[in-house]
Amino acid sequence: MTLRQTSESLHLRVRRFIEASVDGAATERFDDLALDIARFQTTHVPAFARYGKARGVDFDAMADARGIAALPVDVFRLARIAVHTPDRDERVFRTSGTSQGKEARGEHPMRTTATYELAALCWARRMLWPDARSFDVLVLAPSAAEVMDSSLSFMIDMFVRDVGHSATYLVQEHVLDLDRMERAVGDAVRRDHPVLVLGTSFAFVHLIDHVGGRDMRLPLGSRVMQTGGFKGRSREVRPEELRGKLSTILGLPETHIVGEYGMTELSSQLYEGTLAAALGFGAGVEGRHGVYVAPPWLRVDAADPVTLEPLPHGQTGMLRFVDLANVDSVVAVQTMDLGRVTDAGVELFGRAPSAMLRGCSLAVEDLLVAGGL
Repeated sequence: MTLRQTSESLHLRVRRFIEASVDGAATERFDDLALDIARFQTTHVPAFARYGKARGVDFDAMADARGIAALPVDVFRLARIAVHTPDRDERVFRTSGTSQGKEARGEHPMRTTATYELAALCWARRMLWPDARSFDVLVLAPSAAEVMDSSLSFMIDMFVRDVGHSATYLVQEHVLDLDRMERAVGDAVRRDHPVLVLGTSFAFVHLIDHVGGRDMRLPLGSRVMQTGGFKGRSREVRPEELRGKLSTILGLPETHIVGEYGMTELSSQLYEGTLAAALGFGAGVEGRHGVYVAPPWLRVDAADPVTLEPLPHGQTGMLRFVDLANVDSVVAVQTMDLGRVTDAGVELFGRAPSAMLRGCSLAVEDLLVAGGL
């Protein structure tokens, strides 16, 4: 088969896996599919091939996807991580670059967004609107038309199309329009129509700081998705403080304020399970803030910060992901985020301190020496 045919075949297998596994079934073993994707990528992504060779990866002897060498996220800003050539890009998502400058932005090329879209929508439907409602959508983030390379804006636009009765984008040219938000909330209240609010944590801090005497209480059935941290921002707010203030301002129970965790380098997302549990759709889901639930097509482990090897269940380390939806980049990604994986889900502890990042630093140095990234 040609490269494109092999890619399409793998995408089809992944989409079938997503559609079946979201309902508790499976079309094949996760590990078999992950290893087939990794073998394909090793053939066509030079940085991934060199990294696997440096770490002694032997796919012929491997039966567990945890053995795949997870590529550090830093490599996405140093080399093109894609099986295909740039002329085949349907979309290129880029990191914000807030911590290291825009010249150091990581890139995630997509030959097709079809699998990304299916993965994002299937898990959002389960974790954000399991009750299958339509909403007035308020977006505290730019649209994809304004920020073409933002994976978050792309995902939010998908959500708007999927459940949006109406949509109001409240951030334009980096300015949050609170007067417009108050009018949109008032209109939804008059019609008694639930509202879905989608935004970044920092935008919600701006809302809290400047809401003043505006009435932002939302109709019954409304909910919030908040995402992102405060990298490069002037103010940080503890998650529980932010959630409590949003609950008061928007008139929502805290269970209906759901944290999302995603990355430009991944195609899948994790959510807190509080809303699904509160609505009675959370069988087997931990309904506790701070615990994030991964979809069945995304495997999460904590890795030893020095060896980058997966740690036993329940130990704290740097989170690594095996994301089946990453067909045309790399299926295994090593982050610099500190966390722990338990039977309840994934607990996030923020970015690992610099003293813990030696393993990732050495891995990137080895690649630079070996292959001239």
